[in-house]
Amino acid sequence: MLEAAIFVIFPLCLAFAAVSDLLSMTIANRVSLILVASFAVIAPLTGMDWQTYGMHFAAMAFVLAVTFALFAIGGMGGGDAKLLAATALWMGFGMPLATYVLLSAACGGLLTLAILRFRNSPIRDYVGNNPLLRNIADTTVGIPYGIALAMGGFMAFPSSPLAVWAFARLAGS
Repeated sequence: MLEAAIFVIFPLCLAFAAVSDLLSMTIANRVSLILVASFAVIAPLTGMDWQTYGMHFAAMAFVLAVTFALFAIGGMGGGDAKLLAATALWMGFGMPLATYVLLSAACGGLLTLAILRFRNSPIRDYVGNNPLLRNIADTTVGIPYGIALAMGGFMAFPSSPLAVWAFARLAGS
């Protein structure tokens, strides 16, 4: 049951955030709150020691401080900053977090280039009123970076401590 929660909550929250950002250019606070609350409950049940548990929260606080600074100077949206911090909680300090941040940045760069190319193409004029593509076609709005955070999160999640624990439990280790 605990393994199912680990494999459902994190990916579902990321998928919801990506779709929400695509459609409305916002990521609801409840997504980040669900990620934080579920980690706070699930992690101790996996046998995670308190020092590691605290370091996961320290990772979230560090990422929140950095992303808040980026938000303050206009370099990142508020929903993106909160989502990145909440997902950092699941990754903890270490290689999973570094992998997540690097993959999200790479996906974000590719997403930005693709959207800018789309916005400057003649196709934009034909599909710009489509509800799924409206925000991507609109040159007055930013980039729905929640999509990149979700893509990076999906790729990095299998190496996160809770996913590793759940995989080991399913394998019978």
